[in-house]
Amino acid sequence: MKNIVSVRTLKIHWEKPDRKDSEQQLKAWYQEVKNAEWKNPNDVKSKYKSSSIIGDNRIVFNICGIKYRLVIKINYATQWIFIRFVGTHKEYDKIDVTTI
Repeated sequence: MKNIVSVRTLKIHWEKPDRKDSEQQLKAWYQEVKNAEWKNPNDVKSKYKSSSIIGDNRIVFNICGIKYRLVIKINYATQWIFIRFVGTHKEYDKIDVTTI
């Protein structure tokens, strides 16, 4: 992916005292995705089998097992990723993943 927008969102998440356990996994996810060349949702699913394809090019990833959720939106043509949300399952349940 050429660019990942709102990486700061990841850092804000892992800097919270009760979420430090997500730092290494989010950093690893970032490095893997930075080097990815996804052309469609199937490419994502082949690498991240537990990810959920939501529609409108949104994908949900499980972080630290199922402790946290990461929502991104991908523009496959330009190879840009937009980080839309990262938080606990409880926080995730309060958002509309199709519009965030």
